Amino acid sequence: MSKQSKRLRAAYEGVDRAAQYDIDAAIGVIKTGATAKFDETVEVAINLGVDPRHADQMVRGIVALPNGTGKQVRIAVFARGDKAAEASAAGADIVGAEDLMEQIQKGEINFDRCIATPDMMGVVGRLGKILGPRGLMPNPKVGTVTMDVAGAIKAAKAGQVEFRVERAGIVHGGVGKVSFPATALAENIHAFVDAVIKAKPAGAKGTYVKRISLSTTMGPGLRLDTASAAG
Repeated sequence: MSKQSKRLRAAYEGVDRAAQYDIDAAIGVIKTGATAKFDETVEVAINLGVDPRHADQMVRGIVALPNGTGKQVRIAVFARGDKAAEASAAGADIVGAEDLMEQIQKGEINFDRCIATPDMMGVVGRLGKILGPRGLMPNPKVGTVTMDVAGAIKAAKAGQVEFRVERAGIVHGGVGKVSFPATALAENIHAFVDAVIKAKPAGAKGTYVKRISLSTTMGPGLRLDTASAAG
């Protein structure tokens, strides 16, 4: 048996995969069971009762985690002139226009968040088939198409997380690191879950939140009690 399978088997010991854990108990279990040699990311996955193939059931939004993500976010900005200079001064990792478009078309996607000024969307629009499936396409609804590039960069660096429902009806996102204090993780989880609940689309019918799971990068998933996770 491989080392990985032994590790996973050990991680599942003492975990009731059918039980619903309250948020404090779940955080305690995942922190105790995190044995990787790096600081694992804590992730929340929410199974929603929506069909994202229908426009009126699409779920997407943005949330500022009160304690950040613990991750260094690399930001690319599409801008020209003064706005390009503003982006660079605000800490953007990559700033450009047609040159940045060409890099992306070549497969050079060295960023986690993409921001654009409105006048650049003609250029950015050509990258929809590349950026869209990766969840990187700038969108005014989540504040990534804006003239306030400095504000958008600051928010992203501070722990702002963008979420979007996947084809299977699942929304997931990183809400911190295992090394975070339990109280900080709980606050971030509450913020993320509440944001997804508030983003309930008009076309959603029946039970909206079906299941919430908490896990680490290398650890098992624990089912959360919905009321506990929602704060």
